[in-house]
Amino acid sequence: MLTAIVLVFILGYLTIVFEHPLHLDKTVPALLMGALCWALAAIGFNAGDLSIVDGHEHLFSMVGGHGEEAADGFKNALLHHLGKTSEILIFLIGAMTIVEIIDLHRGFEILKNWVKTKNKKRLLWIIGILAFILSAIIDNLTATIVLVTLLRKLIHDPKERLWFAGMVVIAANAGGAWSPIGDVTTTMLWIGGQVTTGGLITNLVLPSIVCFVVPFLIASMLSVFQGDIAVVESEETEHNRLLSSKTMLFLGLGMIVFVPIFKTITHLPPYLGMMLSLGVVWLVSEYIHPEEDFTEERKVAFSAHKALSRIEMSSILFFLGILMAVAALETIAVGNVGALRSVAESLQEAIPNQDAVVIILGFLSAIIDNVPLVAASMGMYDLNVFVQDAKLWHFIAYSAGTGGSMLIIGSAAGVAAMGMERIDFIWYFKKIAWLALVGFLAGAGVFLFLAKFLH
Repeated sequence: MLTAIVLVFILGYLTIVFEHPLHLDKTVPALLMGALCWALAAIGFNAGDLSIVDGHEHLFSMVGGHGEEAADGFKNALLHHLGKTSEILIFLIGAMTIVEIIDLHRGFEILKNWVKTKNKKRLLWIIGILAFILSAIIDNLTATIVLVTLLRKLIHDPKERLWFAGMVVIAANAGGAWSPIGDVTTTMLWIGGQVTTGGLITNLVLPSIVCFVVPFLIASMLSVFQGDIAVVESEETEHNRLLSSKTMLFLGLGMIVFVPIFKTITHLPPYLGMMLSLGVVWLVSEYIHPEEDFTEERKVAFSAHKALSRIEMSSILFFLGILMAVAALETIAVGNVGALRSVAESLQEAIPNQDAVVIILGFLSAIIDNVPLVAASMGMYDLNVFVQDAKLWHFIAYSAGTGGSMLIIGSAAGVAAMGMERIDFIWYFKKIAWLALVGFLAGAGVFLFLAKFLH
């Protein structure tokens, strides 16, 4: 039965990787994989073919006369992993809704006023810095969408815009790696207790800056970023801005940044802080008037209900399926430990250098979605051995977060840019991938150098 579960997981994984050639939304195989892995685990457990490890590392088996206790152990293991997964999903739903409320009030339009230059090199750095900072606050996916939309208003030539969009992916992924709310993977590690806000920032902000700056320094010397851009006559005028735009932009971003502060003060799970932040933003959005003439129909158009209808539920369900499938592998016992923990022990024997394993993880994240990779690594390494803020967890956060930039399909930010600007996989591989590789290796080198002094 263990073989069947692993086979389902591998087939599901391959289907997710090849979602574009198959023309199949990756949410479908993720949900099927999650449900089937647990169904097969239950069948094998009830038949006495499998043992399981619950969330508290207790080993249960139907063999040996402990049927009722073992059955309760299986249910508790499922509830434990569902609870951990739900923490991440609720957090993401809250963050995505706040961002959509800001967007409905046209808060992100304000960013366009910060870009005053026609010089390509200067524009490259302005857009890169905005991507790096914004991704740390509103996550790398949303930052990429916002900035690619901004680029459309600034650069008329689609071929020129491709280069800027590709560089935005590198900057956004680098910016998301050092923030607990900047990338789904860092959020997972933060909520899971593997890293703290302070530890993540202290250990990763400098490597992330290097990962961002090095490719941009090289790119700024390329001929494509020399000269001036052709100015696009904007149809955006002051009357298109809402009275509430600035208020909702700074309130929304401020409340997202407040979540790590809330966790530090109360020691409560981050999703509760995000619920509080969403409640405050929702409350303000109910009463603030985006326009002087504010009819009931207009109120609906700017309401949080409208924002909720715009969030990507398919992404939420994808994370649900993936995380529960990985949880099933973490629960199935091989010997006295979970299957993923057993894989980690085998890896440690095959490749004694742990840093090399994590760098390989970074390269894999360019090919395979980094969410299941990080979810698997969280199950592979024991928190009792690799304690909170251990070097391993920070390096995993960096590698999984920035390694995806090496291919356009390797990160949520890259996939978003690919869809918005029709970026060709081969074009990105030829033009941008080597810059991302140089940045990734430079940042990894800085991290390993600093780790000698910080750990």
